[in-house]
Amino acid sequence: MGTPSMHFSESPEDPFALGRGASAVLDDQGTVVGWSARAQALLGYPAKEVIGRAWQDLLVDARDLPVVRSVVVTAMKAGGWFGVLPVRHHDGRRVEMGFRARAVTREGGAQEWLLVGAPAAEVIAWQRDRALLDGLYRRSPIGLVTYGPDRRVIRVNRAVEKASGVPAEAPVGHHPREFMVDEDAGPADERVRHVLETGEPLIFTEQSARARHDPGRERIVSVSAFRMEDPSGRVLGVAETIEDVTDRHRAQRRLALLNEASARVGTSLDVTQTARELAEVAVHGLADYCSVDLLKPVTLGDEPVPGTAGPLVRAALSPPEHRVPFQEGDVVPVLPESPQARCLAERRPILDGRLSLRPEWYAMDRRRIEIALGLGVHSLITVPLLARGLVLGVVSLWRSRNSEPFEDGDAAVAQELSSRAAVSIDNARRFTQQQSAALTLQRSLLPSAASDLPAVEVACRYLPASGEPGIGGDWFDVIPLSGARVALVVGDVVGHGIHAAASMGRLRAAARTLASLDLEPDEVMTGLDDLVSLLASELEANADDNRSAIEQVLGATCLYAVYDPVSQHCSLARAGHPAPMVSTPDGEVTVLDLPAGPPLGLGGLPFETYDLDLPEGSLLTLYTDGLLEARNGDIDAALEHLGACLAHTTEPLDQTCHTVVEALLPKDHLPSDDIALLIARTRVLRPQNVASWQLPLEATSAARARELTTAKLTEWALTELAFTTELVASELVTNAYRYAAGPVTLRLIRTHSLICEVSDTSHTSPHLRRALSTDEGGRGLFLVAQLTERWGTRYTRDGKTVWTEQPLPTA
Repeated sequence: MGTPSMHFSESPEDPFALGRGASAVLDDQGTVVGWSARAQALLGYPAKEVIGRAWQDLLVDARDLPVVRSVVVTAMKAGGWFGVLPVRHHDGRRVEMGFRARAVTREGGAQEWLLVGAPAAEVIAWQRDRALLDGLYRRSPIGLVTYGPDRRVIRVNRAVEKASGVPAEAPVGHHPREFMVDEDAGPADERVRHVLETGEPLIFTEQSARARHDPGRERIVSVSAFRMEDPSGRVLGVAETIEDVTDRHRAQRRLALLNEASARVGTSLDVTQTARELAEVAVHGLADYCSVDLLKPVTLGDEPVPGTAGPLVRAALSPPEHRVPFQEGDVVPVLPESPQARCLAERRPILDGRLSLRPEWYAMDRRRIEIALGLGVHSLITVPLLARGLVLGVVSLWRSRNSEPFEDGDAAVAQELSSRAAVSIDNARRFTQQQSAALTLQRSLLPSAASDLPAVEVACRYLPASGEPGIGGDWFDVIPLSGARVALVVGDVVGHGIHAAASMGRLRAAARTLASLDLEPDEVMTGLDDLVSLLASELEANADDNRSAIEQVLGATCLYAVYDPVSQHCSLARAGHPAPMVSTPDGEVTVLDLPAGPPLGLGGLPFETYDLDLPEGSLLTLYTDGLLEARNGDIDAALEHLGACLAHTTEPLDQTCHTVVEALLPKDHLPSDDIALLIARTRVLRPQNVASWQLPLEATSAARARELTTAKLTEWALTELAFTTELVASELVTNAYRYAAGPVTLRLIRTHSLICEVSDTSHTSPHLRRALSTDEGGRGLFLVAQLTERWGTRYTRDGKTVWTEQPLPTA
């Protein structure tokens, strides 16, 4: 009998396919009646040796006969069989073969058996491939979608059905745009088109996937695709494997969010700006809406009180353009039932993935409920802002109608994000607190405004390096001295911040103390130099903690000038400071060539006093080096610009200061160093306001002093002060007569007060003391101190001057 024409599969991979499998036909007695050429090739038996013989006698080894008979019984009962059996080869070898057996009924009712066999290894491999294909559709955890040439879905596996929640048959026959959200369907359809047309496979392409029946649930999938072809090359469609990588993608996105927060949150030491940065980052990668509410003390830079939960102030809101009940700067009420209150009380995040809009969460405000409903918020996380064990405020994150609800992973990210931001907010708060304290200190140390002085008219500017009300080491002072004189001081302490301000305060206080002693300018510089050396020595004892303070104290510079409106004489000395500039009424501008002297605390060179006379209306300009270096560091050009601004001596001083700043500071740029500017216009006391007499050193001088004083005060219409002043003058002249030598000079000066001075050639200082009841003298200076507003002693090269001041009577 020839090769049977029946076969079971036309697949080229099927080992039982026509042309691949060995076939045989048996009658109902088990006799071989048909044998194919492929059977001969596989088993070695030619057809003439097989046909007509019983198959078990020829093809089955005796030891395998029980197994074969058991299979025959099973096949006869079932009408067919499939499996692997051992077969004897023509050369005697034992060969494992896979068989398919099926009963076939011929015409007339005769029954035959059709057997198709193949090597067992091929059959097992083919079965394994079939099992793999079946597993991909039924048991694989990775999604599988097949598309036809028209890009319609042919079949999806169980994994796709489980992940999407859509029955497996629902997408069949449809394009992606019919069951996916439009913005996701487009890339999917284009992807299938590309693979169909080019044959280029796609590997691990990630994209968003959202089903139309649940658009709020976003999945991130990794897609690989290839084109399917038959053996002839005909395109059958596209197969896609789809893996849900949402968790991995979210983890990466959350990590990226935290990395972004590290770079974007805390870029400034401003509490409100830091809160805004936190809100913007949260909205960018975690929530649809975010508000940051801080305890009120935190917004002011103060330490929050432990255990308090309010009031809260809205520090940031993002996006800011949305209509919400509370904008930035508003006080936000916190009710005990609200998640925010629970979050602050329990100091932990509160997550409500399915938010219920309960009225108590919105302070029983119907308008707030309506706004929240309008925004479609459905999910909430509240996170406390904690730093150093203190509660600073609370962060509220919302998701709206088009986003998935928050989950535990989001709450963990929100907590980490808030923890990092809380440190930055606390740093900004502490900086604000320190800055406020330093500003208070600095403002208390700098003169608020120069009073109307008889010696000079003054205008000043102070510009810290920050460009805002900042903290630096530059300082200036205007100190009234005895005899209607005035001291002008400008100094520069190295560095910025509270240490520089504190060092500046020390030097300013020391300069005022030395000025009150009426010392010469070079002696004032020497005193400040000694003070700085002493401070540096004290700080050296703990150098590790005070290194910056030492650097700021050492190397400080200072300029000290004294102007006398009676004599029009000016004396100056400097310690490493820029030389002042003088502008005379005729328009001549000069940089004074006074000895520079070393910076304070360095020593090595003496300080020298420079003297000159200033015409009335001259401008004496003192400044720090920041003014000359503000634009481009070209000192010569800066001095030229400064001189041009100071040439117009008759302009108002405030306008002159403004002109100087505008000319020497770059436009729209912050100065790189602190700037102090002090401009003084000199005044002269008219001769009719000054009276001076030289008296002999004799007993009658006191009486003469009283006569002269009474006459002059009568002339000045100050008879109310005559009795007091003649008593003061008498006592001072009497002291000079008793304890000094040489002539005595009595001088009266009328300014905003009445000044009485007695000068002699002695350097012995009078002392105020309380005389005993038995003492005959010692009460003169006590009386002087009681009758005058101020009194003191100043020393000159020729002796000393005892002076007093009395307020003029009010009109």
